Amino acid sequence: MTIWTDVINYVRIRYEVLEESEHWLRFRLDTDGGRSQQVTVHHLPDLDGAEWAEISSAVGWADKIDLRRLLELAGGSSVGGAAVVDGVALIKHTVPLKSLHLREEFERPLLSVVAQADAFEKELSTGDEF
Repeated sequence: MTIWTDVINYVRIRYEVLEESEHWLRFRLDTDGGRSQQVTVHHLPDLDGAEWAEISSAVGWADKIDLRRLLELAGGSSVGGAAVVDGVALIKHTVPLKSLHLREEFERPLLSVVAQADAFEKELSTGDEF
């Protein structure tokens, strides 16, 4: 659980935390052009006992965007994939927490997921809701 605690502390120091529990936290990052992007990181224990962190960022309400276009955009990405959870279209990426170097193995994918989600949200919706 030590690396998960490190992830939580890393996020708390750098970003505006909006909500958190023992196994996840939601926070906001500023992006280009005065936009911002919400991100959620979940702590996921694997079946074999390995720990993982799932990074997700919303693109828009699934019923208000072109999901086919989202899949096409996500298909060209090297980090993350598209999903719909509770009616929200997301870009998601998972990183192992075994021996995580926070700057390289957490923040780089985090920033990539956020940039993609924001760009996709900008292309697929009319606002900056997430």
